[in-house]
Amino acid sequence: MCAALANVEEDNWEWHTFDTVKGGDYLVDQDAAEVMAKEAIDAVLDLEKMGLPFNRTPEGKIDQRRFGGHTRDHGKNPVRRACYAADRTGHMILQTLYQNCIKHNVEFYNEYYVLDLIMVDTPEGRRPAGVVSYDLATGELHVFQAKSVIFASGGAGKVFKTTSNAHTLTGDGMAIAFRAGLPLEDMEFVQFHPTGLAGLGILVSEAARGEGGILRNSDGERFMERYAPTIKDLAPRDIVARSMANEVREGRGCGPNKDYVLLDLTHLEPAHIDAKLPDITEFARTYLGVEPYTEPVPVFPTAHYCMGGIPTDIKGEVFQDSETTVPGLYAAGEVAACPFTAPTAWAPTRCWTSTCSVSALVSTPPSTLATQSSCRSRTTPPSAPRHSSTTRAAAMAPRRSAPSARICRTPWI
Repeated sequence: MCAALANVEEDNWEWHTFDTVKGGDYLVDQDAAEVMAKEAIDAVLDLEKMGLPFNRTPEGKIDQRRFGGHTRDHGKNPVRRACYAADRTGHMILQTLYQNCIKHNVEFYNEYYVLDLIMVDTPEGRRPAGVVSYDLATGELHVFQAKSVIFASGGAGKVFKTTSNAHTLTGDGMAIAFRAGLPLEDMEFVQFHPTGLAGLGILVSEAARGEGGILRNSDGERFMERYAPTIKDLAPRDIVARSMANEVREGRGCGPNKDYVLLDLTHLEPAHIDAKLPDITEFARTYLGVEPYTEPVPVFPTAHYCMGGIPTDIKGEVFQDSETTVPGLYAAGEVAACPFTAPTAWAPTRCWTSTCSVSALVSTPPSTLATQSSCRSRTTPPSAPRHSSTTRAAAMAPRRSAPSARICRTPWI
């Protein structure tokens, strides 16, 4: 999780904003990228106060390491911006947030699968009134009545044969919104993480390259020096993934079928690997029978993150068309096409959310439905037009405050 804390090297939120915009090929809503880069610092500090066990510097500050696409001084050199907890940062974020939910007596309805969003017409327009869910344990249908609904249901990685996603990530949250007449945006933008275990798709964290791992082809060449001479293996994910695919396409792949490349960690000290990359090395041993101390790990790009989804503004409010938001309806994380993540090839500061839930701000307890027919899903295609990032950005322009200086297009260094 990246934030310009500058605990290890000089850094600032403006460089972070630049990297976010540039990583998205300048399709990113720059005002949203600025908000993200500024607020990421407080978000990390909030997680620290909640108890997230970040790795520490000798001075006791949150340690930071290099990650793909993180640069200093507008792309001149890599910078240590990623805050981490070994190589399981995402899991630690999940555990910390869940423990704090328990601390504050948040009630969870586990194994309740949301089927439909209830929308009602009001004088102010359509707004959510709750959700219909299916209890996997009993088969009963339930209605959760709510004044507001937040979609945090994850992405749709399982539509791909090779993915790092869990089996539950089948795009149901996006489909529910679509059936309710809401648009989806930028669905063609899918991030492929460069390093999934070859043939399996299990994620090998970018931390491996952040700690000095090198990608090599069948000739043993560090091929990223040809594609990104300055930041090499730490180029943004889309560049690294395309470079790996190109090496295989041109016949420089490894293995009997020449269908993957190698992630080389053998030049790192075993003690360093154990301290900073414990999960990665265990995955390689368990699933591929490879010993990372002495053998390079076979890797190939794997479907990882859907940048598109339910369109939202900077505050997470869901759009029902190019100009109007739906009162009381929000989306966050991978299910949302947030202005700064929709087109970005690398979204290092994520909204880490539950991967299989739709959260309702419940005003009354759920009621059990007697028959399934009483809550049949809408199948009518939505009337709202699907809109591009450019269309929405133009529509949002009159509502923005005075914008900061625009970031101009420059080539990758």
